[in-house]
Amino acid sequence: MTDEYEFTLGEETRLYAEEALNETVESRTAGLEEIGRWLKEERPDLNAKTETKYLLPFLRGCKFNLEKTKQKIINYYTMRRDEPIWFKNRNPLLPEVEELVRLGIFLPLRQTSDGRLVIIIRTAAHNPSIHSLEDIFKVGKMILDIAVMESESCQIYGGLAIFDMSGVTIWHAKQMTINIIRRAVFAWQNYTIRPKRLDFINAPIYINLVLSIFKSFMTQKMKSRVRVIYGGAKSLYKEIDRDILPSDYGGKGESVKELSKYWYEKLVQYQDWFAEDEKYAAK
Repeated sequence: MTDEYEFTLGEETRLYAEEALNETVESRTAGLEEIGRWLKEERPDLNAKTETKYLLPFLRGCKFNLEKTKQKIINYYTMRRDEPIWFKNRNPLLPEVEELVRLGIFLPLRQTSDGRLVIIIRTAAHNPSIHSLEDIFKVGKMILDIAVMESESCQIYGGLAIFDMSGVTIWHAKQMTINIIRRAVFAWQNYTIRPKRLDFINAPIYINLVLSIFKSFMTQKMKSRVRVIYGGAKSLYKEIDRDILPSDYGGKGESVKELSKYWYEKLVQYQDWFAEDEKYAAK
């Protein structure tokens, strides 16, 4: 049996979850029980977390289709085993982790947009001669794990990733090897949060060449959610409330520096959680 769960997100969200995700009290209870049973009896080798707060995002991300949920859980915990460079030694006090977080490479906003988690990914905030993409992906996943846990609404409404490519150089582009791209796409498609859109702003002229490589590894659904948006930050105002956007992007929200500080302090609060989390991976 899984632990007790109470839906607390309000009637509007409950109705949306029922219509968009097939989530009802009955489907939720049955899904949690079946996935819990399956992990215990059939796939103990996955060494997966079985608490409701960890299983429910998988069910929601797969619209309560049990077979798809099982496959995503297999993919996710296998990835955790096969990518120790991303999922081991996730200590926020490590100098390379702290530096990247404080640079603001990966910034979930503190308020949602229509329930969606908005994440600004500053693709050129780092120095490619100093920082590795492996560390950048590791830090991004650390922040994403906490953001999704602390914002249940995004498990239902999904996420919007904004890739700000301001300042991208050929040296940043050279870091994106085929192997890195393939693994990054696999991770996107097997995380619990559903990426509703992947928007690229301030993109260089060769962006479509880069995206064509990314898309070669994507599902058709994921491909349809990729957009290149011209017009800089102003192009975001039509769909995202300016009140929640950072002041650096013409909004009224916290600045990139303030958000970076917030997320570093948040990761430090979860230091013990990260240490415990390391043991959950397929055998």
